Amino acid sequence: MLDLTLHSHDTGVPARAIAERQSIPEKYLEQILSILRKAGLVESIRGPSGGYFLSRPPELITVGQILRAVEGDLAPVKCVRQDKKGEGCKRSGICITKYVWARVRDGVNRITDSITLKDLAETYEKEVLEGYMYYI
Repeated sequence: MLDLTLHSHDTGVPARAIAERQSIPEKYLEQILSILRKAGLVESIRGPSGGYFLSRPPELITVGQILRAVEGDLAPVKCVRQDKKGEGCKRSGICITKYVWARVRDGVNRITDSITLKDLAETYEKEVLEGYMYYI
């Protein structure tokens, strides 16, 4: 998603180009892009000038949205999942650690939902690209 943010300005980005830049197999990337497309985070155009692009501006897409689309619920344990796939436990009614795990889940969601692709792109450009240029 960061690659799309950095490289899709007015045109779509071919999966092959992303795979090469990120050093990941193109078939694996296409599986991830399919999941992101179904989640409404990316769109695609077929054809010779086609490719993938963000479905909305990078400041409107959060890391939390991306992670939940690809990984599912961000809960650290099953009993506090919010996606209705949470599994009950015999001790659920008397388990105080469930309170701890729910707070951890909420903290992870709050943090990842506060970071946008725009934030990542700005940090990447400042920390990585400028830092890299410093060492050359």
